[in-house]
Amino acid sequence: MQNIENVIFDLGGVILDIDYNLTRVAFEKLGVLHFNEMYSLATADRLFKNLEIGTISEEYFYQEFNNCTGLNLTADEIRVAWNAMLLSFREESLKFLSSVGTRYRIFLLSNTNFIHLNSFKKIFHQQKREKLFEEYFEQAFYSCEIGWRKPDTECYNWVIKKLNIDPNRTLFIDDSQFNIEGAKKAGLQTIQLLPGMKIEDLGL
Repeated sequence: MQNIENVIFDLGGVILDIDYNLTRVAFEKLGVLHFNEMYSLATADRLFKNLEIGTISEEYFYQEFNNCTGLNLTADEIRVAWNAMLLSFREESLKFLSSVGTRYRIFLLSNTNFIHLNSFKKIFHQQKREKLFEEYFEQAFYSCEIGWRKPDTECYNWVIKKLNIDPNRTLFIDDSQFNIEGAKKAGLQTIQLLPGMKIEDLGL
């Protein structure tokens, strides 16, 4: 890392603990036997991509999910299973954000959808907080709000242009190899957060 002025953090697996397997198991219990073909760490089908870039409503997603699976699940059943992957915030990582924000301009870039967005905000406020989650960052970008998702190079380019920052002086931190590769194509410096690694241990 050289001449870093800005740091862009991912959310899931970096600041918020997640376990995709919990969602897969939850859907399997509901009769969705091939969930990994619809959504995984590596890929997402058209329905889930559209959900993550905000081009479809929550209600339409539930309807189409049933159409795709041939099931007749309720919205609550789908919502609970979909949110099962969301665990808890890493408290030490949150403290670190407050510290690192005094040395760099820090931002958030997350592939997420409005269902998860509402859920993890509730998780965040299960503990008494002095500020909102987004207030840890100068600006937070969610794919469902900006219409772009990682690892598409256009997503990173959109953020770079929006912030008017130099990608060569910007560090991107994510736990996904695919997202890291996309960021590199956009000229960002990168760190892949591997299992067991914490942002507070990166020496920033």
